[in-house]
Amino acid sequence: MKATATKYALMMMLCSASSAFAAGGTREDNSGLFVWAFLGFCALIVVVQVIPALLMFLGFAKGLSKNKVAEPHAVKHH
Repeated sequence: MKATATKYALMMMLCSASSAFAAGGTREDNSGLFVWAFLGFCALIVVVQVIPALLMFLGFAKGLSKNKVAEPHAVKHH
């Protein structure tokens, strides 16, 4: 019984999480104003290109959903 308790105690000591192995502090990336301005400009480019693509997609969907009944048109001859 004593050997089993010793094994369990040794396993718990070796396998337990310890704060000594944890990363200390927060991550600092030192991103200044110019980095954030650049990232904002990139986001603006993406948004400006996505809007027309969505409008075109909605136009295609609207065109496909229309009822395609062709009505005869009178042809004028001169």
